[in-house]
Amino acid sequence: MTRKVSMFIDGQSVISESADWLDVTDPATQEVICQVPLATADEMERAIASAKKAFETWKDVPVTQRARMMLNFQHLLKKHHDELAEILAEETGKNFEDAKGDVWRGIEVAEHAANIPSMMMGETVENVASKVDTYSLIQPLGVCAGITPFNFPAMIPLWMFPMAVVCGNTFVLKPSEQDPNTPMRLAELFYEAGFPKDVLQVVHGGKDQVDQILNHKDIEAISFVGSVPVGEHIYKTGTDNLKRVQAFAGAKNHMVVMPDANKNQVINNIAGSACGAAGQRCMAISVAVLVGEAKNWIDDIKGKMSEMKPGYWKNPESFYGPLISPQAKARVEALIAKGVEEGADLLLDGRGLEVEGYPNGNWMGPSLFHNVTTDMSIYQEEIFGPVLCVMTADSLEEAIELINNNPYGNGTSLFTSSGAAARKFQHDIKVGQVGINIPIPVPLPFFSFTGWRKSFYGDQHAYGKQAVRFYTETKTVTARWFEDDIPHDAAPNATINL
Repeated sequence: MTRKVSMFIDGQSVISESADWLDVTDPATQEVICQVPLATADEMERAIASAKKAFETWKDVPVTQRARMMLNFQHLLKKHHDELAEILAEETGKNFEDAKGDVWRGIEVAEHAANIPSMMMGETVENVASKVDTYSLIQPLGVCAGITPFNFPAMIPLWMFPMAVVCGNTFVLKPSEQDPNTPMRLAELFYEAGFPKDVLQVVHGGKDQVDQILNHKDIEAISFVGSVPVGEHIYKTGTDNLKRVQAFAGAKNHMVVMPDANKNQVINNIAGSACGAAGQRCMAISVAVLVGEAKNWIDDIKGKMSEMKPGYWKNPESFYGPLISPQAKARVEALIAKGVEEGADLLLDGRGLEVEGYPNGNWMGPSLFHNVTTDMSIYQEEIFGPVLCVMTADSLEEAIELINNNPYGNGTSLFTSSGAAARKFQHDIKVGQVGINIPIPVPLPFFSFTGWRKSFYGDQHAYGKQAVRFYTETKTVTARWFEDDIPHDAAPNATINL
């Protein structure tokens, strides 16, 4: 019998009563791993109501106690690191090293969340007027929700609910229906760490369940990571309902290569960042802009990319795994065909690749386009596969203008040995995450993940200090105490017992 994935509602692991279930398949074999439910409207309502009830007591738990629970949680995440990576690799197809990295980047956010007492400190000014003091308090919002994508089933949920709950909120998590086992295991460890059983609710589903979250009167804030059309829908619907929303959407990340850059480092980093995780990363480099004489490095890029071999996650020689689904593979193949039709030079064609022993996998070999122009579909759309588009520029200024004219602003990189070029690039570029001689510049959690323009809808970004601001509200108190109210009958040396 096929295993059914449970949900966590009202502090209990429950099997949905839904009549609608989806198969979760191994993307390397198409074998069914388990089935995930589309939660009923009543189950969604119960989860949100449970979170609302839990907030009334959780918000008053001392911040130091919440921090200690988070320390316990990050300890359990580290203890079960490889176990989580195996669950993740099986349902996403990521190779084991990528899967471990997915888990570890989430653990780093949980570590940062344990520092919450200092991040929740307000501000005080004494004597703003005669014997009048003003101070601010940082307080939680209430019930928050997270909607997470398939490509990072450990890291992205851990971007969200640890920061939300240590701020004093309760949380409803709706993970991707394509790989629900990893976030469910995260929730089990969360409860094991000592958190109350109703602080985190986990529900499953698709668009109907997401829309119920977006329209629910008791949800205060929503965090989303995914594609542009869904991100636009979530941001517009959530804000129309007067909710606080952060929506991380699509990307088209460029790497600019100056002719003075270290060639070997450039070649290795371009190939790795374009093909790693099968290109299914919102921070993957999908466009290389070769400046000046660096345009002659195209054959070296082709040679390095041709060495990147996909395979099953248990094979240590696999550089990356399959795409998540047959539909994802068909979409990438269609975009490659469109690129050829529109006139780009296809130097490497990853279509039709087979991996020995896994004939049914969603395999896609490295693909490389040259002479790409901005009007082509392969440039305008996020491909989300191991496909690299190569363009050329005569100057750094031309490359910067190219990137700034692109509607996305998630991440970008510059490879150079010139400090002046690096300074100009990081100052003039209109992109949230900038790497200097680093291909995938995802910041550590004490900073914030800061996509710009069409890559992000909202005001406050993920994790770091901005996450605390997103998940809290500020209350300002102005107080005056009259000296006439000081009791005069107290003994001179009286003490106050706290």
